[in-house]
Order: sequence, then C-alpha cells, then structure tokens
Amino acid sequence: MAYKHLLVAVDLTEESPHVIQQACELANLYQAKVSLINILEPVSLAFGGDIPMDLSTLQQEQLQNARERLDFYIADYPSLTSEHCYLCYGQPRQEIHRIAQENGCDLIVVGSHGRHGLALLLGSTTKDLLQNAPCDILAIALHQKDKND
Repeated sequence: MAYKHLLVAVDLTEESPHVIQQACELANLYQAKVSLINILEPVSLAFGGDIPMDLSTLQQEQLQNARERLDFYIADYPSLTSEHCYLCYGQPRQEIHRIAQENGCDLIVVGSHGRHGLALLLGSTTKDLLQNAPCDILAIALHQKDKND
C-alpha cells in the first residue's frame, strides 16, 4: 500500500527528531505529504482540575515553548511546512484522530518506548491511539538511553 499523507505525532521530547526523521524518510519513499502534530493537555487536566490557582500563565508558556519547538522542526526538515503543522489542546487520541480524519491522513506515525511484559508492550498514548484509529498506525521504536551513557 502506498501512503499519501502521513501524520507524525510528537511529544517534543529529545526522541521526537528520530520519529520525524523516520517518517520523512518513509514519506520520501512514497512521495507522500507529511503533517506534524503535538497535543498539549490543558494544565487543569494534568493536575486533575482540583488546584485552586490561575494556571493561564503556565499554559501560555507551555504553548509558546511547544510552538518554538515545532518551528524548529519545520526549519530542520524540508518535508514539513507550517501549513501542515498542528498544535492542539485536548486528549491526545481524540485530537490525533480528528486531525488525521480532517486531513485525509492514511498513516499516523508515533514513537513508542519498548516495555517489558504484555501490559507494557506499547506506551499508553500509542496503545490508546490504536482504539478506533481512522487509518494505519506505525510505532517507531524509541530506545531509552542507558543511565551510564
């Protein structure tokens, strides 16, 4: 099957460039379009919504930092454009599925840490993405650095 539009979901960690690079290489093979997405969970959800404080400044900083990282990736990878770069708030699975459907993506590319044991086979976000996925999903293996490295 030849893919025509890849949606690369990144969490903006140090492993993100590896996922983007793999996706861009695959897109080049298929002459496919590449879109990039990062999902920011609202700060109130991350803290359970029970903290009686104004988190708007923290959320604005989070948004600004994410936008800067995405702009950095766009500058580094010729396959990426700001037009096809999405920064969304919400639940990762829902937002990734929504953007994939709205843009006719036929492959979602995401990084996944290898874990031991059946329950930890896939990371929680990757495992969650598989439920009712609107298209194929490719999990790129991420290898954690050894603490002695």
